[in-house]
Parts: sequence; C-alpha cells; structure tokens
Amino acid sequence: MHRIVLAVALTLLITFVVPLPIYGALYALTGLQIPTSGSPAQFMISVLVMKLGVAVAFVLLFFLARKTWITRWTTYAFVWWVMFALIEVGQAITPDYSSLAAIGGIVSEAIYFPLSAFVVARLLLPLEKRHVSA
Repeated sequence: MHRIVLAVALTLLITFVVPLPIYGALYALTGLQIPTSGSPAQFMISVLVMKLGVAVAFVLLFFLARKTWITRWTTYAFVWWVMFALIEVGQAITPDYSSLAAIGGIVSEAIYFPLSAFVVARLLLPLEKRHVSA
C-alpha cells in the first residue's frame, strides 16, 4: 500500500512540476497569459487538484492491470498521452483556450507521462522480479 501512495505522490510531483518550465518559457517568450480571471495562486491550486486526480487514476489503473503494463509502461504512457493530447486539441478549438497553451500541454504531457509511467512501473514491480544487489 505504501508503494501505491508513494507512486501517487511522485506522479503528482512529476505532473505538476514538469509543465512549469514549459509554460514559463511560453509565457516569457510569447506573453501567453494564465487562462483564468482569478489569482495565480488560485489557478495553481486548481491545477494541483486536477493533477492529483490524474495521479490517482494513473497509478490505480496501472496497479489494477500491472501484470499487463509492468513491461509495457511505454505503451501505457502513450495511451495516456494520446488521450490528453486530444483533450488539449479539443480545448484549443474553444475561444477560451489558446493553441499555444495546447501546444505547451501536449509537450508537457509527452514528457511527464513517460516519466511517471517509468517511476510507477519501477515502484510497483512485483517483489519477486526485483534484482537484489548483494
């Protein structure tokens, strides 16, 4: 159980931190604005809550089907990336979301889903398959 909690925590950390430099660069280079009328702190808290939901689902779905995904973690990451990339494209079609923000999301997701899947696969690898160093 503690491995699942650790996997969720690390996935949350990865999915929250990786986009920061990507969006930061987009904001600095293009003047892209935060897509909210509230405060930046309120926006970041909402992002944290959304990322928590993603982290919990990402880890629990991996855990439930770990026998399938443990050696196919790159495929697992790719499935999640495709799903979220399509969401970004769908959001970019609306007038409230920019294409530039969608590109930032797609790039971020291309980094954090494989990284998260790698970490989760290593943490949830069955104990009998772990190599023990002497």
